[in-house]
Amino acid sequence: MSLELGDRLTIQSYKHNKLLHRIWTQAKVLEYTSNQIVVANKRTRVIESNGRFWHTREPSVVWFFKDHWFNIIGMLREDGVYYYCNIASPYVIDDEALKYIDYDLDIKVFPNGSYKILDRGEYTVHKNKMHYPEKLRSILEKELDKLKAMVEKKEGPFKEGEVKQYYAKFKKQVLKKL
Repeated sequence: MSLELGDRLTIQSYKHNKLLHRIWTQAKVLEYTSNQIVVANKRTRVIESNGRFWHTREPSVVWFFKDHWFNIIGMLREDGVYYYCNIASPYVIDDEALKYIDYDLDIKVFPNGSYKILDRGEYTVHKNKMHYPEKLRSILEKELDKLKAMVEKKEGPFKEGEVKQYYAKFKKQVLKKL
């Protein structure tokens, strides 16, 4: 699939056992390089594996990486930018969607820079149930450490103003289409 800036993209999240976990029906491509794709959305429909659906509450900018085992969602709320970071496989893209495997561990980052690691229990259950290989578990733990370091150093998407800058680009593209 060839991508252009401004293209709409579907995002599919899977679990290690290859079962579909969640679908975001659309996101707009803001940046596409050999190492990453940055997309944005607002009020996007999200479909869960059980068929239940909901819409995102706030605008977000999402970074997917080719060389990191995580993705980063920056959410714009009235009281500041929050981040939800998924420990996940590097993305692949085909004619259907951008796809990745979600490995349960998450980091939630608050506007003041503090953060909390989430879903250790879910990770433990799934690593045993789905038999995550030792090499994979080691990669996931190292990537979790890299992600924490990025948060603490305010690098990449965590840099002050980064999410708002990309969201402004998104709004400009949307207005251009009207």
